[in-house]
Amino acid sequence: MSSTTPSLSTVLLASAQLVQGVLAGKSLTECLTQTPATVRAAAQAVSFHSLRRLGLAKQLLSQLVSRKAPSGLTEALLLVSLAVLDSAVEVQENEDAFSDQPEVPVYAPHTVVNQAVQAAADHRLLRVYKALINAVLRRYLRERTALLEEANSHPEARWNFPNWWIKQIKKAYPQQWEAILQHSNRPGPLTLRVNQRRCSVARLQALFDEAGIACWAPGGEAVVLAEALPVQQLPGFEQGWWSVQDYAAQQAGALLPIEDGMHVLDACAAPGGKTAHLLERADISLVALDADATRLQRVPQNLQRLGLNSDQVTIQAADAANVEQWWDGKPFDTILADVPCTASGIVRRHPDIRWLRRPQDVAATAALQGRIADALWLTLKPGGYMLYVTCSIFPQEGIEQSKAFLARHPDAVALPSPGQVLPQPVVAGQPCGDGFFYQLLRKEV
Repeated sequence: MSSTTPSLSTVLLASAQLVQGVLAGKSLTECLTQTPATVRAAAQAVSFHSLRRLGLAKQLLSQLVSRKAPSGLTEALLLVSLAVLDSAVEVQENEDAFSDQPEVPVYAPHTVVNQAVQAAADHRLLRVYKALINAVLRRYLRERTALLEEANSHPEARWNFPNWWIKQIKKAYPQQWEAILQHSNRPGPLTLRVNQRRCSVARLQALFDEAGIACWAPGGEAVVLAEALPVQQLPGFEQGWWSVQDYAAQQAGALLPIEDGMHVLDACAAPGGKTAHLLERADISLVALDADATRLQRVPQNLQRLGLNSDQVTIQAADAANVEQWWDGKPFDTILADVPCTASGIVRRHPDIRWLRRPQDVAATAALQGRIADALWLTLKPGGYMLYVTCSIFPQEGIEQSKAFLARHPDAVALPSPGQVLPQPVVAGQPCGDGFFYQLLRKEV
């Protein structure tokens, strides 16, 4: 091990601190900003894996420890260690267990146990619990078969999603719910959107072939990498030839009818991926609106790297639902309404989301979406188009929202649209996007 490679004990402890933060209600992205740079990448990989197996780890821990863990960090270290240890045993029993998931952190089982104990020894508040951690993990190794049989009888452990989430998906998709949960618990592929003003799909594929990077083009402006790599190492990053954007997310820019000279609104625009896509497609004047002023700062940075004309863009930080705060009264020709949601459709890229959301959040975001959509409709000119988008797979935020909007607005016409797009498995040569909902609307003259 090189001097710059963190020890597994250090990674386990950092990952436990991340998982503890998520269990306390903080986003993993927020928690990662507090993780030292030297261990951040490794800790992110382990914490991602742990969150994808958190339902199982929590159930196993309840079976292995009769009382609640003595501290939040002790509990988190046990959860992370159990998630990593279970994968280690799987690989020991079947060396091909994760051959198609290179992102899964795999170590020898005895190494995981020893390093988890060392992680406790390295932390002044955990040292007293070294014996407990050692005993729990070694008991798991001795009794694994029986423990897993009991654990997998519980839906949350079987599917690694909260029970309420499983029930929602099962009710909404009675024929597909198992596949949806499975696809949502596997990492999404690294997908790029080619900047047509600077490159082409064919040219980028040729560059990747020359560099020995396996990829495929599923259609449109997308290129999917067979294996995720650091984006700065990929050909064309510095030249602005592409952006990272999921295949299903790319459909937003493609579906919105725009032409040169149009006045366009990108509502809820930060950090600017869809803003850039619209500017790549046509020479338009565009208002990039978002309530988060900090995230909006990334919009001009992204446009600059892509070589797009920021003079065409007006950036405004405001609540989209409060039109009087930001609208100058000039009607928009088209509106991209990518509204806030539970993000249930992109959980495979953000595995903490499932553990952060609560059942009441679905109704709360649906109400917010309705207010925003109604407000934006006021700013659209007669004959104009609005594309309603969410990265959710809950019907309350998609098809039910669309039906309610149409009932409230007699001047709204629903046009052919993809509707509910479900997360797709990663199959070489095929589209493999996240979960989204799309409804294109036209305002009658």
